[in-house]
Amino acid sequence: MSLDKLLSSGVVAVMRKLPVEDIENIASALIEGGISGLEITLDSDDALGVIERLSKLVGDRAVVGAGTVLSSEQAEAAIDAGAKFVFAPILDKGTIEVAKRRETIVIPGVFTPTEAYQAIKWGADVVKVFPADCVGPSFIKSVKGPLPMVRMMPTGGVDLTNLASFIKAGAVAVGAGGSLLDKNIIAARDWPRLTALAKQYVDCAQTARGN
Repeated sequence: MSLDKLLSSGVVAVMRKLPVEDIENIASALIEGGISGLEITLDSDDALGVIERLSKLVGDRAVVGAGTVLSSEQAEAAIDAGAKFVFAPILDKGTIEVAKRRETIVIPGVFTPTEAYQAIKWGADVVKVFPADCVGPSFIKSVKGPLPMVRMMPTGGVDLTNLASFIKAGAVAVGAGGSLLDKNIIAARDWPRLTALAKQYVDCAQTARGN
């Protein structure tokens, strides 16, 4: 199942506005480091083209999807391009409905227990707690008490200093952006170093899970 694969490493890479000419090398380095989910944000250059290319490139080694999806129309376009999941920074019913109709994983953004519960009622597979650094791991633990059915993935400000705390608090995985996709590493095209960093993230998540 794609959702199990997406969550398996505990880390989804948020690939935002990266150099298009290096995108395949970046994706390969992340996958080699153990990352199981690649989120291409729709505000990136040629996002739909990148989703299509990477979907073919990675095969079953990882799950490729779209991020920063703000409408049902964007969700349709992303799924048409080959996205296996749809991430949103907001809670939009239309986006969830499109994803469910197209049998695609959908993970909308939420910031309150009410939004988290509403998202699940509308059919969300997981909710993205965003921006996570504004609430911290304690939010995950507190919400899981009365709402144990809500699977949460914190995104925004997640790095190696707090990743384990989010997982131990009950997060099913985390989304990691700028801290994982280090601009200096990418500018230097140091793919082995990017792989090593990705492995650090995955190892941290797996250790926090008790694996």
